[in-house]
Amino acid sequence: MAKINVLIVDDHTIFRESLRSLLKDVEGIEVVGEAEDGVQAVVKTMQLKPDVVLMDIAMPNVNGMEATRQIKRQNPLVKVLILTMYETEQYIFEMLRAGASGYIPKRAPARELISAIQAVSQGDAFLYPSVAKKVVDGYLEQFKAAAKVEDYKRLTERERQILCLIAEGKTNKEMANLLGISVRTVGTHRLNLMGKLKVHDRTQLVRYAIREGLIVP
Repeated sequence: MAKINVLIVDDHTIFRESLRSLLKDVEGIEVVGEAEDGVQAVVKTMQLKPDVVLMDIAMPNVNGMEATRQIKRQNPLVKVLILTMYETEQYIFEMLRAGASGYIPKRAPARELISAIQAVSQGDAFLYPSVAKKVVDGYLEQFKAAAKVEDYKRLTERERQILCLIAEGKTNKEMANLLGISVRTVGTHRLNLMGKLKVHDRTQLVRYAIREGLIVP
């Protein structure tokens, strides 16, 4: 069975040496080189043709994000596995968008790193549990935000007017006078927009309007 050739990219010499020592006795994995910054990472990837690049993020000259973009552009088949101390959503999503196949924190156990190398080398994605949770949470937040926008887009122009007037504290009679429609029609519009926005009373409508910036509290 062919070995997985690995390139270690990190600006700390001791850490690179520790990784090399950790991986040298792992069956099926061979460290073929090291790089101390993003520039070397790109060059050595071209020269050594590793299967997996273990990539840090914060490095001098060219950081891990830009190095990952360049490596994936020049060598699409090379898998980049991010190995970093950073676990914020911003870094996670940016590195995945840059083309990384996996993301694992430096605090992870050695067995998780080995599993991650094996997984990405086979074309799978690997996200450490804490990282995976941030990815899922981020996706759900984006989905919810998109759903709210779609809900608002479904409102008619009249329903949007009613929503803003309700948020301003206007009564049904006052809204009817301002819009030149009957009180009953105002009530119908209010019920329709409540259904579309999935809210159940006037207070929730006001909160929605404030949250979405339709009025200033």
